[in-house]
Amino acid sequence: MFSAEQLADARRIVREVFAPTPQQRWPLLDRRLGASVWVKHENHTPVGAFKLRGGLTYFDGLRRREPACRGVVSATRGNHGQSVGFAARRAGLQASIVVPRGNSQEKNAAMRALGVELIEHGDDFQAAREHAAALARRDGLHMVPSYHDDLVRGVATYWLELFEAVQPDVVFVPIGQGSGICACIAARAHTGVRTRIVGVVSAHATAYLDSFRSGRLTESPVTTQLADGMACRVPDAQALALIRQEVDDVVAVTDDEVAQAMRVLFADTHNVAEGAGAASLAAALQQRERWAGRVVGVALTGGNVDSDVFARVLVGGTPATQTPAAEPA
Repeated sequence: MFSAEQLADARRIVREVFAPTPQQRWPLLDRRLGASVWVKHENHTPVGAFKLRGGLTYFDGLRRREPACRGVVSATRGNHGQSVGFAARRAGLQASIVVPRGNSQEKNAAMRALGVELIEHGDDFQAAREHAAALARRDGLHMVPSYHDDLVRGVATYWLELFEAVQPDVVFVPIGQGSGICACIAARAHTGVRTRIVGVVSAHATAYLDSFRSGRLTESPVTTQLADGMACRVPDAQALALIRQEVDDVVAVTDDEVAQAMRVLFADTHNVAEGAGAASLAAALQQRERWAGRVVGVALTGGNVDSDVFARVLVGGTPATQTPAAEPA
């Protein structure tokens, strides 16, 4: 997908802003899964999620492609918006971010703190994305997409860090819009590791799983109440083609399984994970018998969960209130 020079350039861009995140083994997780479990802590980036890597790389390319660009707009449920806000401010550009009504108040506050103009519109991510595209046309702004080669190239830097440190037998990768898992594919090809890649979707948002199995783009309703970073209703065609070509399997995890993985991560590692951030471990727990005694990689892709949601999860619950469909990972 990318040349060695393109990936080296992405690493340079990212490392100008923050150091490589840790990959860590935790004895309690090893015992719980009966395997050697490596957690890649993307919850330790400056915005608490892996998305920032792609945002930095995207805006570096944008400055060269469109030097006259005066502002950008995008849609999000939070992590992509923080990435855009952070990278836009670094590039000296104003960013407008559209979120659906009822979006996370803590993620909204984080985006505002980065200087973005926050716009609430629609009841789900798709409506927010369509409104952002309309604003781009009306105001002559650059529309930052949810999936793009430059986003994937930046995200690949965390998988390079992991694969150069350890060569797992399998990695579990949450799928939202596809940048995370396609970045994993690119890094595996570059490093030459023989790691199997298993994609993870929400059992309440199965568009990528259905499409993976059928071989065609398949729209699926979104009802997840916890794993909003995987709440994809319509897959990206480019991402799906690569996933079907390179990914070994795709599995689904329920909100209850995600909630349990969030509790496990806090108990065994004392790290906070949002729903999508815990999905990788949820899948590893679901598949533990198959990978017992092996080396397993899981990605803690983000820790941006609202305090009240996390409090309910920690005491054994799953949020009961329906949340808007989200911008995926």
